[in-house]
Amino acid sequence: MTRLINLRPGRRGRIMAGAIPLLLLALTYAVAAALRHADNPADKVLPTVFAMGAALWRMATQIDPVSGHITLLADTVASLTRMGAGLLLATLTALTLGLLLGVLPIARAVLGPVITVIAVIPPIAVLPILFIALGLGEAAKIALIAIGIAPYMTRDLAAHVAGLPAEQFIKAQTLGANSWVVAIRVALPQMMPRLIETLRFSMGPAWVFLIAAEAIASDVGLGYRIFLVRRYLAMDIILPYVAWISLLAILADTLLQWVARAGFPWAGNAGHGGAR
Repeated sequence: MTRLINLRPGRRGRIMAGAIPLLLLALTYAVAAALRHADNPADKVLPTVFAMGAALWRMATQIDPVSGHITLLADTVASLTRMGAGLLLATLTALTLGLLLGVLPIARAVLGPVITVIAVIPPIAVLPILFIALGLGEAAKIALIAIGIAPYMTRDLAAHVAGLPAEQFIKAQTLGANSWVVAIRVALPQMMPRLIETLRFSMGPAWVFLIAAEAIASDVGLGYRIFLVRRYLAMDIILPYVAWISLLAILADTLLQWVARAGFPWAGNAGHGGAR
């Protein structure tokens, strides 16, 4: 008797199994929207697929007379620029501190409590502080993303490095390696796949922090646009923007998985969302 726990669908089966709930969800929405518009043609809560398509096409092709730019393109470029800068800053910080704390016990003793305290502070709560200290420009938005995810990434990487077999560090020192060589030649290569995996898990919170910052103080960006049109109940714009953000997040996650497979094939489940 075949048990459910032993059923493992192939690639085609996984694609079909994953597509069915999405298709059912889309069909349910289309039917619900059609019923609401049949009862009230002016309904704005559930716009039809055609209305959303028309709004998205307008945002993606027509130049805004105020800004002189194509709205969707300008919003996407602005948000991705902020996201990229924030992720880069967080990654460099986590890479440096994670390696330092993982290799050096004295560093864990000194910096570990500070990073733990910072990690439990809700990043959104410090957003007003960032706006006061850094102004309403790009720096505060980028800093919020970095502050929001860097402590988690640092703690995860430090724990991963600290959990490496002690025999590796002992053998390296026996062969004459100093602390710097041990960190760079032994710990760093094994930390890189974990860095990509940690970055993948941090993408969701990073988008939350970006949208929150754009909603409060910005004049362009995906989050700014969503909160701007909400006052008009423009769900025909909000829903496509949410779908577009989801697509960008999926593409970024796919890219990171490809980098993990191409750069570190020896790492096994790295980049595949394996057990942590």
